[in-house]
Amino acid sequence: MAVEGGMKCVKFLLYVLLLAFCACAVGLIAVGVGAQLVLRQTIVQGATPGSLLPVVIIAVGAFLFLVAFVGCCGACKENYCLMVTFAIFLSLIMLVEVAVAIAGYVFRDKVMSEFNKDFRQQMQNYPKNNHTVSIVDRMQEDFKCCGAANYTDWESIPLMPKGRVPDSCCVNVTQGCGISFKVKEIHEEGCVEKIGGWLRSNVLVVAAAALGIAFVEVLGIIFACCLVKSIRSGYEVM
Repeated sequence: MAVEGGMKCVKFLLYVLLLAFCACAVGLIAVGVGAQLVLRQTIVQGATPGSLLPVVIIAVGAFLFLVAFVGCCGACKENYCLMVTFAIFLSLIMLVEVAVAIAGYVFRDKVMSEFNKDFRQQMQNYPKNNHTVSIVDRMQEDFKCCGAANYTDWESIPLMPKGRVPDSCCVNVTQGCGISFKVKEIHEEGCVEKIGGWLRSNVLVVAAAALGIAFVEVLGIIFACCLVKSIRSGYEVM
């Protein structure tokens, strides 16, 4: 039995929300992939809370897309079981997103400490690993920084000739500009503060986005429950 009256409006609004959920799912997957790439480029390694968040975001996005598809099928066919499944799974997703948002806030300082540790470790590997050279140089050029805390951190790294800094520290990067440099010709500020602060602020942005999406999902759960009630009433009449 087809839904009637005000439930047709609820059904239409549910379709709109389902489209929004699909867009949110794609957005979450894109954000998760982007965050994962950024963490790899900034050499945050290991199964740490900060590095696991992008994986959780991608998984939630993929699951949300699947749930939205189930909801669309359930609303279109006015199927009681599909709509109940949709409401339950959407509730679970909302809880996970709230947990991700809380974790993002709680571990925002952990991101900084992880990055500080990993960056200093990669500075030690700089003279003997070409891949590390490429990553560190790209970060120092992009964020206009030098060393972990400041440019003097490179004094403890055995670069040749002794006493130089990587060319990527220079304000105007040229071959050999880090040799016999003048302080005014290089970036003095360290990368941990600049990049770590950027990472921490973006974790908070992701947490805020997760909470925003969760609010929209609450509306979806309410509309789905209303539709479920209407479908059930139709079955009872029959």
